[in-house]
Amino acid sequence: HRRREGQAMRACNGRLGAPRPLVIIPSRRSLRKYLKIDFFSILSVVSIVLAAICILSAAQKRPMNGVATLPPSMHKMKVSTSAKVNARNQIFKALNQKLQPESRASVSGLRGGATATGVATTVQNTEPFEGQMPGTSGLRKKVKVFQEPRYLENFVQAIFDTNPELKGETLVLGGDGRFFNDKASLTIVKMAAANGIGRVITAKDFVASTPAISSIVRDSKAKGAIILTASHNPGGPDEDFGIKYNTANGGPAPNAVTDKIYEQTKKISSYKISEESLDPLLFKEAGSFEFCGMKVDVMDAVGAYSGLMKKIFDFPKIKALLKRSDFRMVFDGMHGVSGPFAKRIFEVDLEAPGSVINGEPLPDFGGGHPDPNLKYATDLVEAMKLAPDAKIEDDTPEFGAAADGDGDRNMIAGKGFFVTPSDSLAVIAANAKDAIPYFKNGLSGIARSMPTSGAVDSVAKSLGIDFYEVPTGWKFFGNLMDDGKISMCGEESFGTGSDHIREKDGIWAVLAWLSIIAHRNSDPSKPLMSVKDIVSEHWSKFGRSFYTRYDYEGVDSEKANSMMDHMRKSLDELKNSMEGLVTADDFQYTDPVDGSIAKSQGIRFVFNDNSRIIFRLSGTGSVGATIRMYIEACAATGGDNDSSKIPTSEAVAPLVALGLKISKLTEFTGRTEPTVIT
Repeated sequence: HRRREGQAMRACNGRLGAPRPLVIIPSRRSLRKYLKIDFFSILSVVSIVLAAICILSAAQKRPMNGVATLPPSMHKMKVSTSAKVNARNQIFKALNQKLQPESRASVSGLRGGATATGVATTVQNTEPFEGQMPGTSGLRKKVKVFQEPRYLENFVQAIFDTNPELKGETLVLGGDGRFFNDKASLTIVKMAAANGIGRVITAKDFVASTPAISSIVRDSKAKGAIILTASHNPGGPDEDFGIKYNTANGGPAPNAVTDKIYEQTKKISSYKISEESLDPLLFKEAGSFEFCGMKVDVMDAVGAYSGLMKKIFDFPKIKALLKRSDFRMVFDGMHGVSGPFAKRIFEVDLEAPGSVINGEPLPDFGGGHPDPNLKYATDLVEAMKLAPDAKIEDDTPEFGAAADGDGDRNMIAGKGFFVTPSDSLAVIAANAKDAIPYFKNGLSGIARSMPTSGAVDSVAKSLGIDFYEVPTGWKFFGNLMDDGKISMCGEESFGTGSDHIREKDGIWAVLAWLSIIAHRNSDPSKPLMSVKDIVSEHWSKFGRSFYTRYDYEGVDSEKANSMMDHMRKSLDELKNSMEGLVTADDFQYTDPVDGSIAKSQGIRFVFNDNSRIIFRLSGTGSVGATIRMYIEACAATGGDNDSSKIPTSEAVAPLVALGLKISKLTEFTGRTEPTVIT
């Protein structure tokens, strides 16, 4: 017994091949063959018998039907390769085979039943929680709400109940690493096994960016994904947590799916979860193992995503730009999940060491708010000298960018120059065919969310391609991409992406900008064409949309809805009384692919010069309502009009005043100042 145990332990450390099965209780023949009748032999036999009794006693309390927690002696082992993990799994399998099948079945029956594979499963009774309705992109609440008993389990079970195609198939699981990500992930794995999921793919420590997860879904042909993120919202014990479901195309579930999930949460009476304990150490390194008959693959999400980006962009060309003496970049990870991805791509693949700041993911994002904008991306704002009174210095980087908590949003800046998300989308679209190999055959079409400025509309018209205006929410782009109608899209809320995945993609947008800068500066002997130069040239050709967004966060929901209702009732009156107003409506969208209709997607006022005032309630907050007022003032092209010299605040001021007057925002909410101005 001691000899075989030693071989098994050495095999788990990688010095031998597959271990021999452990012999816990020797047969009579082996006892007669190996035992010698002396004091130490008797003591050994007694020890073996006592050990066997302990193991069988433990088995009656907790069946060992899969890979469970490791014995204490193995917690100190280094698990650095899949071979070591597999060796360890074989040891557990040998131990499990020593238990009598009938004992396992009887215990499972007492515990609540077993699946067809003998997995011990508990069916827990539960009651519905109010308000588990997914917003623009998933369910978001405070961490303490998700920590309430049964709250997370109810929503996850509702996903499994309403998506039966997941049974026996592959599910991808990951999150942005915020507080509670690890514990929630372990719970979901155990529920997946109990609900008959065939395979779970996740990243090391369950941490992966939303774009990377979308890519994994598409590459693995998974049936869906559960993503744990509250996106750009703050994290920590007293902050926000979120969960959303993505479908087989890798994109956020459409309204038809989320509506079914919500309806199920209102009538749920039980959930299923495996009884087996699950050791977090199994998810520290890449590898594969089985848990209760379900295959679990832990993969290197960073390496896989880096490989995808190399297929889309010309890395040698970008690398040449980064080696120029007159060019330096900085990327702010904001202590979100994009940090490791950025370090791999910018510092290793593109050989720009030191270009990533705040690159270590933290459960509370370092105490910051991981929303890449002029208010919260303070380190990037300082580095790029974006404040109105900031003085540009010799060492100010030529290019700066940031990403949010889960890595799907982006912020782009030049030296002392902020690029609005709407302008960013338009510039990328206008230069994609020449600067990005992935688009060498051109774009099939472009789409934007309704509140996003019309800057990209002019580009689509110039390129002679189709243009689509959709409601806010990345899920509305999915059908258009799947049908081949568009290959690029974006939102004013710092989201930009293409059909390489079905989520917006922060690092993709940064690489797109680097590709454009590299293309515009292909001759290293000429002076550098800066970010500001590129955008100013774009304005001179397509015109400029002065754009701003006022966010009023944490507004009482009843007051916010009353304000919106007031405007809806006033639409007809305003149409007839306001000079230059050509459209006043509550935006409604009909999907050109499946004919689905999305109503009440935002109140908009459009004027005869294409200037706009838009109001909508955001679905990304966790407490109260967020009122967003979008203002767009359009400037003509040509002539002596140099729009680059006009401050945005000055250009939009009259429309801001008009929007506040129309909405009666202060009267309804009591707010006199916005929380954030972008």
